[in-house]
Amino acid sequence: MRYKLPVTPSLDTVLFDLDGTLLDSMALIVASYTHVQQVHPELPPRDRAAIMAHVGKTLTATFEEWSGGASAEAVETMVQTYIRHNLEVHDQWVRPCKGMPELVEVLSGAGVPLAVVTSKRRKATLMGLRFLGLLEPARFGVLVCGDDVTRGKPHPEAVELALTQLEADPARTVFVGDSSHDLEAGKAAGVTTVGVTWGSAPRDALERADADAVVDTAAELTAFLRARGLP
Repeated sequence: MRYKLPVTPSLDTVLFDLDGTLLDSMALIVASYTHVQQVHPELPPRDRAAIMAHVGKTLTATFEEWSGGASAEAVETMVQTYIRHNLEVHDQWVRPCKGMPELVEVLSGAGVPLAVVTSKRRKATLMGLRFLGLLEPARFGVLVCGDDVTRGKPHPEAVELALTQLEADPARTVFVGDSSHDLEAGKAAGVTTVGVTWGSAPRDALERADADAVVDTAAELTAFLRARGLP
């Protein structure tokens, strides 16, 4: 566990990314991108490292970049190919991130305002939360998904929307994510940021993104939150 600063403000609100933070979906993401490349051979192939570097960005932004100027219609066709495959095989490929559903349960049970802020579209987000057992009853007061914003992470729009809907103070809010895109969005929105190393990005990438803390386990994340006034 690494803290950038020895002291941060007391916190009362927690925002979580989904993929790679709460839900271990890295294998699913790689499988779905690989499927798109097979269906759309005009899309230049990308290896696992390149795919992981784009986790946290929207599908549209990723395929716009990878296709090198394809039309909006072609990009949307790629997006839909990804989504169909992703939803069809979802539960076969995902797993809970160790200790994270339990941490959410503790925070929710203590009445801490919680939100999910994800680039994943709403249908897939609901499927992931249902798989984790965190959907019914709902543990999150707010879900901000990729189809709720016009500018995806690393732009702060999604984080700012969650703050507005929760009526939360950025100075007392923490955003927990596994990618540099999460951390950059959180920084731009003025919240404390924590990078987790069990998702898409290596530790050095999270540190370069100027995270306030980088943690290796759910237990370390719990200790960080408790040291800042959370249950």
